[in-house]
Amino acid sequence: MADNVTRETVLKTDHLCIQFGGLKAVNDVNLEIKQGELYGLIGPNGAGKTTVFNILTGVYKPTSGRVYLCGEDITGKTPIEVNKKGIARTFQNIRLFGNLTVLENVMVGLANQIPCSVFESVFRLPRHKKSEREAKERAMELLRVFGLAEFADYLASNLPYGKQRKLEIARAMATAPKLLLLDEPAAGMNPNETQELMDDITFIRERFGITILLIEHDMRLVSGICEKLTVLNFGTELAVGDTAEVLNDAEVIKAYIGE
Repeated sequence: MADNVTRETVLKTDHLCIQFGGLKAVNDVNLEIKQGELYGLIGPNGAGKTTVFNILTGVYKPTSGRVYLCGEDITGKTPIEVNKKGIARTFQNIRLFGNLTVLENVMVGLANQIPCSVFESVFRLPRHKKSEREAKERAMELLRVFGLAEFADYLASNLPYGKQRKLEIARAMATAPKLLLLDEPAAGMNPNETQELMDDITFIRERFGITILLIEHDMRLVSGICEKLTVLNFGTELAVGDTAEVLNDAEVIKAYIGE
């Protein structure tokens, strides 16, 4: 992979802050993530990690500070606008459409890329049928990439837990993001599933050349795949740098396990 000097900055936050009443949930967070990086955002429970994700994806508007995606200021845009600009995410608690099939879940992710009007869709005019057919083909290709093609007609709710996690990532990837946010992707997984997830995340980054920012408490996963880390504690940056260096920082260790 090219040196950071030659790589575009995909995500940059500039003195990001958000306050709820008198509580500063995020205070002066400055992320800078380069094209193709696999970056971790870690910290104890309540450190502000998911709040940062919610700001990046437009769920929350920051009290102050800015968010830039590939140099464009996207601060304050709605979640739909942010997704169209190129940020997709998964959630700590899986949010699939359980009563839709595996294939239909991925096709939902492709909805923004189908160039049809409501009129064309309602009356199923030729352009709609063509777009729908192409979307189905693209969705099946993603399912093949994620090893889920054989489950295409299963209800999403009937998949094993680990495969539901894969499906959620596949659906996010269907939106063709520049930046993929993974919120505790290994939550609830056993060691074998976690290892498979690590392999999948690494494969996704290499196959699609995508930039990935993840929140995770499993330090085996973090140390195994993340190149750089930002550690949050009480909403502020505690440490930033290369993974091995950060995980050996005395202040980081103290924040996680105490004195």
